[in-house]
Amino acid sequence: MTKVVKIGDRIIGGGNPILIQSMTNTRTEDVSSTVTQIRRLTAAGCEIIRCAVPTMEAAAALSEIKKQVELPIVADIHFDYRLAIAAIENGADKIRINPGNIGSRERIKAVVDTAKERKIPIRVGVNSGSLEKELVERYHGVTAEGLVESALDKVRIIEEMDYDNLVISIKSSDVMMCVKAHELIAAKTNYPLHVGITEAGTVTAGNIKSAIGLGLILNQGIGDTIRVSLTGDPIEEIRSARLILRTLGLRKGGIEVVSCPTCGRTQIDLIGLANQVEDMVADIPLNIKVAVMGCVVNGPGEAKEADIGIAGGRGEGLIIRRGEIVKKVPEEELLDALHHELLHWNV
Repeated sequence: MTKVVKIGDRIIGGGNPILIQSMTNTRTEDVSSTVTQIRRLTAAGCEIIRCAVPTMEAAAALSEIKKQVELPIVADIHFDYRLAIAAIENGADKIRINPGNIGSRERIKAVVDTAKERKIPIRVGVNSGSLEKELVERYHGVTAEGLVESALDKVRIIEEMDYDNLVISIKSSDVMMCVKAHELIAAKTNYPLHVGITEAGTVTAGNIKSAIGLGLILNQGIGDTIRVSLTGDPIEEIRSARLILRTLGLRKGGIEVVSCPTCGRTQIDLIGLANQVEDMVADIPLNIKVAVMGCVVNGPGEAKEADIGIAGGRGEGLIIRRGEIVKKVPEEELLDALHHELLHWNV
């Protein structure tokens, strides 16, 4: 079991629930836009948020951002150790650095000493795209073994500075390399692991790669906090992360929507209807399964495993509870009828 690490008012490791992270894509210096995005992500289910800190202005902005949001803020730092110190001084709840690109031991120690003083964790991040030349040469390329050695070397540097409030992330866009690296490092350390497939790609490709990679890693009991990295609206990252955790049985709560594939019998806009149902149920606090079926012939049977389902065709729709038809409505009223049933589920 990994050790417990506190990030603001959130806890990871030690068998605690896996927490979902994302990263803002606004300019951190733009406080208003950043706060607006963080609030949207919070409403979607984000539990820890990371912000890029490329300038002193961005570091200073963290102080004002923290006053206006609920989530713990992780400051993402590259190269300049002074930005890491400034981010901590402006209230970052955690910092993400790669000690290898921070510079000399003196500079790393200055960052570690500041973190130690404020009692905030450091996420040691190693990426396959920036693996040290000597490790690439030793392992004849970028490998899982090289990633793990790099990460543990960086951890050792900080441990030698008498600090162990650490989280480790080792990321690669190569899914199977990333899986193997997590299997290796989980056997070598008890620090909490932040898991993700980096540079996964667009919403479609990135979701597939992330679902496979995170699924293989998390299903082995490895991982304490996750991010689904997508080239798109960060809200999509949260939706995907929640679905991955729920599919693996690692998180409960929220309405699960299942829908049948379209076929020649479908006489309704099933694709549009399924998407509308998904959007509609996002904020309804029920722990049930909703089925969306496109065929009034097989719909009731196919929806038996769901708590409630709808099926449509030929201008009419059915409301189905556990396989039994309970209501027939005009097709254009089907969505509203389902919404009413859900809002009065426990009445």
